[in-house]
Amino acid sequence: MGTNTRSSTNRKPNESMRLVLTTFVGIVFGFLIGISYPTLTTKLTISSRLLPSIDVSSIEDEYESGNGRSFMKNNSSDSSKYKLLNDTLKIWVPSNPRGAERLPPAIIEAESDFYLRRLWGEPSEDLTSKPRYLVTFTVGYDQKRNIDAAVKKFSGDFTILLFHYDGRTTEWDEFEWSKQAIHVSVRKQTKWWYAKRFLHPDIVAPYDYIFIWDEDLGVEHFNAEEYLRLVRKHGLEISQPGLEPNNGLTWQMTKRRGDREVHKETEEKPGWCSDPHLPPCAAFVEIMAPVFSREAWRCVWHMIQNDLVHGWGLDFALRKCVEPAYEKIGVVDTQWIIHQSIPSLGNQGESKSGTAPWQGVRERCRKEWTMFQSRMARAENAYYKAVGIDLFNSTNP
Repeated sequence: MGTNTRSSTNRKPNESMRLVLTTFVGIVFGFLIGISYPTLTTKLTISSRLLPSIDVSSIEDEYESGNGRSFMKNNSSDSSKYKLLNDTLKIWVPSNPRGAERLPPAIIEAESDFYLRRLWGEPSEDLTSKPRYLVTFTVGYDQKRNIDAAVKKFSGDFTILLFHYDGRTTEWDEFEWSKQAIHVSVRKQTKWWYAKRFLHPDIVAPYDYIFIWDEDLGVEHFNAEEYLRLVRKHGLEISQPGLEPNNGLTWQMTKRRGDREVHKETEEKPGWCSDPHLPPCAAFVEIMAPVFSREAWRCVWHMIQNDLVHGWGLDFALRKCVEPAYEKIGVVDTQWIIHQSIPSLGNQGESKSGTAPWQGVRERCRKEWTMFQSRMARAENAYYKAVGIDLFNSTNP
């Protein structure tokens, strides 16, 4: 009897402990179910919003009515519906810019600008004005006084962009205008190298006209606003200011005339012009101080070669970007400049075998001119051949 009493006594604590553990496990399990239920509900709600063609409530009804097994049999069919709906919601717009076909058209920003924005406040309030024109100079710090004088000829309606070939940028902050200018610094590069990489037509699209100028230009007799008035008046898409005739001109076409506002043609040395409507007698400006309309620049930018950095030969090919070129390319005579011919960028070259640095640069320029002409000729010949035109037999269609 004593032994039975002790056994009964030991059993009661064990049963009590089991009850406590069972209760605790039940509480924990219920808590976990409780916190996961809102997430499940949310997922079902989101799914019902994104996929309105699938009735989530019907899935719940299937389970509640004991037809879960039948529902599982139809699961593959529902998966096909999900896939079909997913494929239907995919976006593909072929007319979008290349690479952006998967985006809804309303979100695409295909163009940009050089407008400076704040780091705070409402984006819509960032810009108090939007300059309509862009002027770029490729500069070295040694020409700071020249550039300061040139920049002051352009009003607040111009964005100022400096390309620095000598790596010196912060020093320019001695000029107040420099603090609002755009500065791009890459050592020992030319303005056409910069232009190809930083003046993409979609970047400069907000600007009606783009000035791409050298650093060694005297601007005492130049006014930018008056210049653009004459450009519009005479319908010029590509232009330049007239050059002071007493300072080492190469071409008669760019020489300033004192008897007119604008000229679009000239007479050159005998034999230089096979056609009076072709360069260098017409449809021609030099590359030291060109001004392009937005539309003309879009074409010219695509013609600039990545590896031909000096731009020699471009001046003879600009006519391919406007039509008729002899009417839309010209020189503005009453707003004229002086080419000072300072070989500052030329001195960034490398001296070899005792030659001056600028000599190697000039040799490269001449090579590039020949290379550009050859590339253009090959490209045109390939095009005409592709469309069935034989340039060497005018009787063929």
